[in-house]
Amino acid sequence: MNKTIRIVLYVLSILTVVGVIAAAILTGGQTQPVITSGTAVTEEKQSDTADKTDENGTAPDGADNDDTSGETENIKDTADAADSTERTSDDTETAANADNPKDSGNTTIILTGDVLFANAFKAAYDAGGIEKVVSPELLEQLKEADILMVNNEFPFSDRGEPMADKQFTFRCSPSYVKALNEMGVDIVSLANNHTLDYGRVALSDTFQALDGAGILYGGAGDSTARAKEVQVVEVNGKRYGFIAVSRVVPSVDWKIENGTPGMFTCYDAAALIEVIKEAKQTCDFVTVFPHWGTEYSEQPNTVQRELAKQCMDAGADLIVGAHTHCLEGIQFMDGKPVFYSLGNFIFGQSIDRSAAAKVTVTADGAVSYALIPVYASDGQTKQMDDNAAQSLFTYMESISDNASVDTAGNIREK
Repeated sequence: MNKTIRIVLYVLSILTVVGVIAAAILTGGQTQPVITSGTAVTEEKQSDTADKTDENGTAPDGADNDDTSGETENIKDTADAADSTERTSDDTETAANADNPKDSGNTTIILTGDVLFANAFKAAYDAGGIEKVVSPELLEQLKEADILMVNNEFPFSDRGEPMADKQFTFRCSPSYVKALNEMGVDIVSLANNHTLDYGRVALSDTFQALDGAGILYGGAGDSTARAKEVQVVEVNGKRYGFIAVSRVVPSVDWKIENGTPGMFTCYDAAALIEVIKEAKQTCDFVTVFPHWGTEYSEQPNTVQRELAKQCMDAGADLIVGAHTHCLEGIQFMDGKPVFYSLGNFIFGQSIDRSAAAKVTVTADGAVSYALIPVYASDGQTKQMDDNAAQSLFTYMESISDNASVDTAGNIREK
């Protein structure tokens, strides 16, 4: 009997052990908090991505959710599981950053000269979309930039009357604002001598069109504060501020102080200097985008040089000018460059030579500069081939004060 009892007890003990093991396997519930923790991390990353999407237009590469549920089998407790999940997430993001330069911590900014959506643009766009306006290889570069800014040399409107006694007046239907989205444009300057070509009602339509397209605009507004407002884009943990301003207007009525909506001007530089100083207090990198200079002159005039010095002294990190419809030289001031004019970017049927400025800011704050050489034919802006590019780089160095341009288009202070 005792032997029988011992056998029964032995069998029961075996069954008990098997039951415990089975329960542990079936419940797996001890790992559930780890999955919850992983979900919390994932939701946080999704929220991060949503924030960046709202501000930058596109979610960053490498922001995919990490699946860590398969790593919980041998985790001792929830705390260890959370640590493991975080390590896995970090490793995954590191690998993603290695494959995707946009997630490496570097920030790429591209700035172009004058953009006009007129007859040549419409003919090309209507015939084949944005790739008939900007060649596919160049378009890819523009869209890959973290921030793209252009000078919008016209209002988006079908209303208003052309300014009397003005030789050239421009406007474009608001339906074409989508072309800016298709180019990857994040910010436009409205501080130029064509923004009010069709009056204040057309400028109001422009605000509405750009707002509807999610594109920031600087240099004009329906109040003095809005016209002077710094446009800020946050990328890779840094705040980039952009200030648009004009020193070329055909009438004093265009100034925001004299009527609304209106334009931010700098015939008196005091207001601009104050805006730069304030921007520098909250932004890591401040770009000033002035409309200035003498048309078709490859050399900046005295006013441009003096204003550039004032802007740099106030804290600007970069100055990129427009208006001359041709390239002007580059000058470094205290190690920071002034691109006096980038000429035309999209403007009519043909452009002999022009360039976009490419600025790269590393995670540690180091900044480098380069030119993207372009030209246009048949209404399409294209990147130059190597031979033409070398000629443009040599030309740019020859008209610049203290800047060198190497065979890859990289710009350095002499």
